[in-house]
Amino acid sequence: MPRSSRTEGARRASLSCVNRVFVGTSGWVYPGWREHLYADAPLRRWLEIASRTFDALEINGSFYTQIKPETYARWRAETPPHFRFALKGHRFVTHYKRLKDCEDSIARLRDQARGLGDKLRAVVWQLPSNFRADLPRLDGFLRALRVWRGVRHALELRHRSWFVAEVADRLARARVAACISDAPDFPMWRVVTTDLVYVRLHGHTRKYASSYSVPNLRTWAADCVRWAAEGREVHVYFDNDAEGHAVRNALTLRALIRGDEPRRAARPPAARSTPGASGSARGAPSRPRIASRPAPAWSGRRPTART
Repeated sequence: MPRSSRTEGARRASLSCVNRVFVGTSGWVYPGWREHLYADAPLRRWLEIASRTFDALEINGSFYTQIKPETYARWRAETPPHFRFALKGHRFVTHYKRLKDCEDSIARLRDQARGLGDKLRAVVWQLPSNFRADLPRLDGFLRALRVWRGVRHALELRHRSWFVAEVADRLARARVAACISDAPDFPMWRVVTTDLVYVRLHGHTRKYASSYSVPNLRTWAADCVRWAAEGREVHVYFDNDAEGHAVRNALTLRALIRGDEPRRAARPPAARSTPGASGSARGAPSRPRIASRPAPAWSGRRPTART
């Protein structure tokens, strides 16, 4: 085979991998982002701008409140065809019910979010950091998730007691991702349980406030490319929204995944230099580095249903 054909084949294979990686931010309604992304655009256009800047966005408000079905439908209509959403599960399920007897609540959120259609790729459920491992509760929750079959799910576990093989096995059997989360005040579990990889980057040294270095983002980019090459769909959402770090870090990571120089992603396409509040948050102390955990065996099969 001529070298040019081999090169083109490799390029297409690389592009196919990149297309399985979605990079964005957790939320998009931050007044401090006028300086970094929105400039003088009115609030009603912020989703339009963000959805043309990032591959996907994590809907964060659904954790705190009930969002009207017509709002979800409007968000779907306002975003480009290739764009995708992730959705944060309501805290009533994770923090109040603590995964117990929550099937009705899961179904309620499912029905509310129907308007997102096939643009909804995943739902992430965030557990409190003081919620210790409870295998019966986990089993009941995984059974309850069966009422919402048309979308993939991820579970963000923040207490170290969950980081055991029994939990990884249960998640793998249910095809639920163990969310890989980086933050200074709870440990990271780098286990991959299914063909969905879900990553939340909250800020490594100051929660919501610290920026990720280019060398650190290069490491995450290499992981994303490897996961995608294994046939997995990868979602990465930056939650370090203070001072616009999430905007810059997401664009830099996307550039690195695509093989571009990070300088090309330093400034968002829609941004203009205008004054505005930074929206910075109080920092948290640094945490010790947590060793990676081995991933359970994966079948290599790709999902067939569109989500």
